[in-house]
Amino acid sequence: MKRPGLGGGEVPAVFPDWSPYRDLESASRAYLRDPDVALEALGGVLRGASVLGFTLERFVNEVNGVWQEVVICDGSRLILWHGEDIPPEEGPPGSMTSSLRVVPVSSVTEVGCRRRLTRADDGTVRVDGIDVYLLLRSLDEAPSGEEGAGSPRHDALRFGKTLDDGGAGQIVRLEEFARLVASAVGRPLR
Repeated sequence: MKRPGLGGGEVPAVFPDWSPYRDLESASRAYLRDPDVALEALGGVLRGASVLGFTLERFVNEVNGVWQEVVICDGSRLILWHGEDIPPEEGPPGSMTSSLRVVPVSSVTEVGCRRRLTRADDGTVRVDGIDVYLLLRSLDEAPSGEEGAGSPRHDALRFGKTLDDGGAGQIVRLEEFARLVASAVGRPLR
């Protein structure tokens, strides 16, 4: 199955599974469309720091084309890279944004992880989805037009995987990532 991409080309709607790869470079090369862009940007921030865990996301939407994200935890920071295609009316074909955000783990106030479970007729339970949020100390103002517009709310990072969007391996890896971040929240930095 393919979906139309920017510039008339087609982009696969189903991407390879990154979850078997335990190192960031291999996982990025297997999953991201633009791994070199992501790895160069992340390497400039990591500067030799150990990657303790990561999660990846990629999807195609009809408006902006490919949207990609890498989130790394090195024990003291969350390093987020985000790449997104620019719509054709806003730039030449093939244009994209590449952005970085670094969030100290000390600014995470809460980690939430909700697993969606299904029970088979024989009683076995299976995880078929996971939603993770990281609540931050920083404030984010609600965009105008939304309920409560203009009122401050805590910034949050949100991640999700399902059997249909990522598969069982990526669900497990996202849960591992949430546990890694949760284990660092509230602990003194070394």
